[in-house]
Amino acid sequence: MAENPLKKEISFSGALSTVMGTVIGAGVFFKAAAVVSHTQSAGLTLFAWLFAGFLTICGGLTVAELATAIPKTGGPIRYIEVTYGKMPSFLLGWAQTIIYFPANIAALSIIFATQFIHLFQLNEHILIPLAMITAVSVTGINLLGTKIAANVQSAALFIKLLPILVIVVAGIILPGQVEVGVADLSIGGDSSWASGFSAALLATLFAYDGWLNVGNIAGEMKQPEKDLPKAIILGLGSVAVVYWIINFVYLKTLPADQIAGNLNASSEVANQLFGNMGGKIVTIGILISVYGALNGYTMTGIRVPFALSLNDEFPFSKYLKKVSKKTKVPFVAALVQLVIACIMMTLGTFDLLTDMLIFVMWSFSMLLFLAVFILRKKAPEMPRPYKVPLYPVVPLIAMLGGGFILMMTLITTSGLALTGIGVTAIGVPVYYYMKKSR
Repeated sequence: MAENPLKKEISFSGALSTVMGTVIGAGVFFKAAAVVSHTQSAGLTLFAWLFAGFLTICGGLTVAELATAIPKTGGPIRYIEVTYGKMPSFLLGWAQTIIYFPANIAALSIIFATQFIHLFQLNEHILIPLAMITAVSVTGINLLGTKIAANVQSAALFIKLLPILVIVVAGIILPGQVEVGVADLSIGGDSSWASGFSAALLATLFAYDGWLNVGNIAGEMKQPEKDLPKAIILGLGSVAVVYWIINFVYLKTLPADQIAGNLNASSEVANQLFGNMGGKIVTIGILISVYGALNGYTMTGIRVPFALSLNDEFPFSKYLKKVSKKTKVPFVAALVQLVIACIMMTLGTFDLLTDMLIFVMWSFSMLLFLAVFILRKKAPEMPRPYKVPLYPVVPLIAMLGGGFILMMTLITTSGLALTGIGVTAIGVPVYYYMKKSR
């Protein structure tokens, strides 16, 4: 394998901040509504957030071994290609292009529009048009150039932590309105414990989305074998604790029935804690956080079909690899991504879109967890600057947890699961057509 040309300049503190910055996004503000509606229980809601964090840590520790052993541009797509061949890797790129990134953009645009309408008391009939305008504006920023998009991302990275910080601090200091039974893990409503808990887990995993890429910095770390596992455990563990605390604040401020299904719950909690004007300021901070997350997914998503098209591996590669002469941005790929996202906005809600994209991506994550076992046996001589600790326990925990979520999703919301599987499966004939045409 070729020597890694990247400079090894990232220390432990740099890796820790990268892990936390990659994962913390918009989901922490809005997924409480779905989680509480599935559990109908404060204790089980809080347990779901912690357990999802535990699964994410196991997944991050596992995939990081692949990242250090296969330090190639493309990340998970290349890990799957080395382990399983070109067709499965193409299907991941296909799923990212057709489902993952457009669904993220659609979902975040819907949630931005929802919060904007709630903040300024606008008519709810403008939700979808406003969501589309939001997505168009972010795509427009990215078409102005990568530097401008990156500056937006840097500004939003700092601002997105402020509303989390003020809600957590105020929520801990100020007395609560509701008694929260942390130790009660029973489920409310008519759902079975397994179906309700698995649906809650699927919802929480959107807030942890981004963990799959935390190992990509390994090639630039000074001591990956020592610092990477510490950064993943401490970074993702800290994120899990922050998520637990902020959801505890939600639950002690508003009754569970006012949180369940309420996408404006975070804004209403802010109003309760800081008054009307203070709540509006915090909501503006949340809007900036969502906009920053939306910009990040737009910027990253554009480059997946572009990268595949450079080797003529994707349909309409001739067009998708075109870049603007002035800004060098893949403008056709950006417009295709925008169109798919706008179509999705008309077809699904925030929770539907996020659950589908998490189901699809965790399906591929299961292949990555299994890849660690396969490559340990098939390629024992492969250089591994970092090895997953407590092997094979940690990868097995990640696989068992992921398998439980996928199986229960297939059973309880089979339409959503089958839609994700079906759209991904369309990539199989597309792959063979592209192979034949090449």
